[in-house]
Amino acid sequence: MAKRRTTRRREKKGIVKGIAHIHSTFNNTIVTITDPNGSVVCWASAGTCGFKGTKKGTPFAAQLAAETAAKKAIDQGMRQIDVYVKGPGPGREAAIRSLQAAGLDITLIKDVTPIPHNGCRPPKRRRV
Repeated sequence: MAKRRTTRRREKKGIVKGIAHIHSTFNNTIVTITDPNGSVVCWASAGTCGFKGTKKGTPFAAQLAAETAAKKAIDQGMRQIDVYVKGPGPGREAAIRSLQAAGLDITLIKDVTPIPHNGCRPPKRRRV
């Protein structure tokens, strides 16, 4: 007989302040919420919210992903967040607005997009 796996309930952590990392690419948006030390509290992406293919890259998908992550963080007891945004995707502003609308107090918005000092060769231009 197969062993029955017992699932552990997540206990409510008393984390009041955290950091929201928004990774926005042209294909997807990932929102990770951590505590001030950097340990992940919760995360959500456009893919986990049920979007597939090119729809993952839309601002609406980013909005839903940020909303989902914010709800999970609020359930853990979070009230204030700093927002770090990385990447050039279309879901940047939508995700920030959604975090604020969900009831989290945003204390800082910082762009941490990595800029190369002439590093890798970029992909060739698309010809449609």
